[in-house]
Amino acid sequence: MTGNTKCLRGRSLLTLMDLTGEELKALLDLAARLKERRAHARRDGLLRYRTIALLFEKSSTRTRCAFVTAAAEEGATAEYLGLHDIHLGSKESLPDTARVLGRMFDGLAFRGYQHDTVVQLARHAGIPVWNALTDDWHPTQALADLQTIRETFGTLQGLRISYCGDGRNNVVKSLILGAAKCGMHLVDCTPPQLAPDPSWIKEMDRCAQAAGGSIRVIHEPLEAVAGANVLYTDVWASMGEELQFNERVELLRPYQVTMDMASATGNLENGRLIFLHCLPAFHNHATDVTREIGALEVSDEVFEAPFSRVFDQAENRVHTIKALMVASLESEEIK
Repeated sequence: MTGNTKCLRGRSLLTLMDLTGEELKALLDLAARLKERRAHARRDGLLRYRTIALLFEKSSTRTRCAFVTAAAEEGATAEYLGLHDIHLGSKESLPDTARVLGRMFDGLAFRGYQHDTVVQLARHAGIPVWNALTDDWHPTQALADLQTIRETFGTLQGLRISYCGDGRNNVVKSLILGAAKCGMHLVDCTPPQLAPDPSWIKEMDRCAQAAGGSIRVIHEPLEAVAGANVLYTDVWASMGEELQFNERVELLRPYQVTMDMASATGNLENGRLIFLHCLPAFHNHATDVTREIGALEVSDEVFEAPFSRVFDQAENRVHTIKALMVASLESEEIK
């Protein structure tokens, strides 16, 4: 793993469209090297004296903690700025806030609703801006997904992912982009009502084919999971869609990831299957929702199965976010 990330110096990441396939792989290489250093308790201060702003409109567990941990482990300071901590959108315009933060911080992570907000921040801040989630895209999640898959199988090229659930949310769109750039075969298994734009899928399929992969949408779950190495799902109603919850449950019940679905991949017995979920997951009776209606997007049996890699995936948020910050802020290649 020798990918060079010097070309990412000073650049923002708003979607994975901002990266070429080679740049994406180089970022994953760097994440793997940084993870190995961490495993040996090696702290090199690669971000020493850097300051990182975390501008969050939406609450978070993994994303916030990953940025804070990644920054601290390499000597940086991360400052959390919630909705009530600054004047964004009330007493001060977005461009003005961006220009102020750009004078005070070295990098800025934004997590919120409208994708245009992070675009405007990147346009005006004058420092690297990283999309930590918007309603349209979740690129830092896709980086962790790809790292987890590559750690398991040793490669990404030619592997098969079957995503089951809401087929046009920010997580699956970002996963499709990453899979296409890495030459993977991805099936977006979703009801017609929640399918992504067909023209965009055609564009992604052309991109994937150029790298040796493919992107398809299939509505029948057992057909969609055949041959899958990765089963992936997400919550059925994202933040901001709570009013549609009951409708989504009714629509997506047939797309719940179960052991029957895992068996239908044909790769359960041979050990060539993993399960991923970006979390949080409604898989047991431990939440207010599931105590009343039971598991939703994944059964507890699958979530707790030996082939589930969801907590490796969660940990990899730290390593991939650390790699992103180091690549954006450091001029020297990290060996």
